[in-house]
Amino acid sequence: MEFDNIECVSTTDGINEDEIHHHNLQHPHPHHAHHQFSSSKPHNATNTTNNGNTTTNNIVSPTAIAPATSVHELLECPVCTNSMYPPIHQCHNGHTICSTCKTRVHHRCPTCRQELGDIRCLALEKVAESLEMPCKYYNLGCPEIFPYYSKLKHEAMCNYRPYNCPYAGSECSIVGDIPFLVGHLRDDHKVDMHTGCTFNHRYVKSNPREVENATWMLTVFHCFGQYFCLHFEAFQLGMAPVYMAFLRFMGDETEARNYSYSLEVGANGRKLIFEGTPRSIRDSHRKVRDSHDGLIIQRNMALFFSGGDRKELKLRVTGRVWKEQQNPDTGVCIPNLCS
Repeated sequence: MEFDNIECVSTTDGINEDEIHHHNLQHPHPHHAHHQFSSSKPHNATNTTNNGNTTTNNIVSPTAIAPATSVHELLECPVCTNSMYPPIHQCHNGHTICSTCKTRVHHRCPTCRQELGDIRCLALEKVAESLEMPCKYYNLGCPEIFPYYSKLKHEAMCNYRPYNCPYAGSECSIVGDIPFLVGHLRDDHKVDMHTGCTFNHRYVKSNPREVENATWMLTVFHCFGQYFCLHFEAFQLGMAPVYMAFLRFMGDETEARNYSYSLEVGANGRKLIFEGTPRSIRDSHRKVRDSHDGLIIQRNMALFFSGGDRKELKLRVTGRVWKEQQNPDTGVCIPNLCS
């Protein structure tokens, strides 16, 4: 297979206990040994009676949890360091751990090595209800503050959350913001980068009857100050191979709706045209592909476009991107074509 010129005129299953203990020694956490609400050490109080005698009483007093930061630290799991949500478990000495890590440490407290039963720290769960905390992506720009138990729901959909790498040729685990991912695609995946809102993609395959899911191509081009990913690939649909091209927007879905694109392929007096809105890279490459949201070319038609003896695939896909602008008088979106 040969790709010719593209012109743009886009948990671990278990944790060893010694390993955790060693980690805690190397990275001591100020609250790892003091998660309990009440102190286990008695405080001495001296009282003077009417006859002048003094008596000493052992009084167990609750530990003060005044500063909000202290409560936030108490809600941090000592193993994964993530915020804990019900059920929050504790050992007999009061050390807490999240439900996920309880299994990972084989039901043994990582702080004191005591066995973890089914004791829940209901007091800490109750305290968490009164808290308001910033989104975990505040360092990426999210200004929102939420009640503790509403935070997870927001973070799953937060517009500031990192994006997954849009590279489709492997299961890349890299995440980051758009500028970081653009550099990652260019430097690590060696993806072709182009500038402009029109493109001309030539796809050549010597044996069009041999189609595998790994047969694909990605190009990134830059226009309107944004980045777009052009995907072109062959995959099996039922018993026959098909060829598909589609565009993804490197940003959120709400921003993607501001743009439209067209794809065109044809030869020998025939032409196929697709127009649509680019999908956000929040949607995985496979999700877009399996929804058939793009230009799909059946093999027989692709071979017809290729001409010759129909033994070699030669497709040229052209396209363009434009930005939709709303007419303030009519409210109708009008295309803003780049020159």
